[in-house]
Amino acid sequence: MSRKRMKLLVDSLTRSSKHFNKSEVECLVNLFDTLVAKASSHFAGAGFDRTVFRDTLHSAFGLTDEVMLDRVFSTFDRSNTGSITVVEWVEGLGVLLRGTLEEKMKYCFAIYDLNGDGYISREEMFQMLKNSLLIQPADEEPDEGVKDLVEIALKKMDYDHDGKLSFTDFEKAVREESLLLEAFGPCLPDIKSIIAFEQKVFRETPK
Repeated sequence: MSRKRMKLLVDSLTRSSKHFNKSEVECLVNLFDTLVAKASSHFAGAGFDRTVFRDTLHSAFGLTDEVMLDRVFSTFDRSNTGSITVVEWVEGLGVLLRGTLEEKMKYCFAIYDLNGDGYISREEMFQMLKNSLLIQPADEEPDEGVKDLVEIALKKMDYDHDGKLSFTDFEKAVREESLLLEAFGPCLPDIKSIIAFEQKVFRETPK
């Protein structure tokens, strides 16, 4: 990419992402280029695919849950092309690394709303909790334990008692108890991973 195009891209992304300054955006664009180089060639130049995305998030933030990683990919891939563009990459990382509570709530809700209908249903909660629970009590039907958790979550978060969570329910619950932000599975990096990632990626770029 020519220096002029790089400058235009960095300026535009700095304005749209709001969370990074120019030199940080430049570092993220450089990282993006490195990842594109690893990706399969049919996306060449345009972006990188699901596999590279999952490997990157796995190694950078320790996110391992397959279902969650797929959902994170889908929320980043706003254009729904199956590859992550540089704009989606920088704006998505803005929320992941430095998002406001508002942004993180919208992001987590979108991840948990598996079919995109604007609600987190019992079935969706069951699906996600079943995946994120590794250890089951030996004497209990594994699914029963998960069903109990779903009921507990609904009891705590379903303010309008319609048997599913709207964004309004979710937002209200999280504002009252911030730990509920990731109630249905880990989809945000922890603070240690964020600091390590930023130190590694945003260290002084060679002039």
